[in-house]
Amino acid sequence: MHIIGSLIMVMGIILFHPGAGQGGEAVKLPPPAKKGGMALAEALEVRRTVRRFAARPLDLPQVSQLLWGADGASDPRGLRTSPSAGATYPLDLYLVVGERGVTGVPAGIYHYLVAEHALKPVALGDFRAPAARASLHQTWMAEAPVMVVISGEYRRCMARYGQRGTRYTHLEAGNVSQNLFLTAEALGLGAGIVGAFEDKDLARALQLPPAHEPLLVMPVGCKY
Repeated sequence: MHIIGSLIMVMGIILFHPGAGQGGEAVKLPPPAKKGGMALAEALEVRRTVRRFAARPLDLPQVSQLLWGADGASDPRGLRTSPSAGATYPLDLYLVVGERGVTGVPAGIYHYLVAEHALKPVALGDFRAPAARASLHQTWMAEAPVMVVISGEYRRCMARYGQRGTRYTHLEAGNVSQNLFLTAEALGLGAGIVGAFEDKDLARALQLPPAHEPLLVMPVGCKY
């Protein structure tokens, strides 16, 4: 389908009109729920790495909750749900949406804008298979409706902490991945985690900025 327009929200559903895509407007996500849901102890008990997913799409509220729970803004001062050394926040999240992966949202790569709680289109199309090939051909990844890619820009943390900033960035990726695991469980979803990939190939496949190093890929979807 030829895409040539802007993004609009109608009753919580995002409709892409011609012109969206690279450089298109950001998709505003609905507010995350901050009360209720599964107890933390229960989520910790049932959390498992999932590698099989049902062929069912996610909806926008689920995407909103996943990204906010992983590393969203939780305080007017800019603090987030995941801790960061010196609040330098060297991580970025990218959402890879498959064909019919999220109701009302076209397949594509989206950059999660934390402050705006929105998705900025990077490229349209289904990039799950290229991401799986770059991840040592782990084809199961491409079965998930979405993948959350955690990337790090080391210089944000290293500017304050020097070489130790690299370690802090890696620690923060672990914090964010656990947040995402638990949020997925609380939503009744499953998440996998992949650290085995060719860095340059994955970055190229997902069109990441040169300074954004891929650290983890987390396929997420309904449990099989």
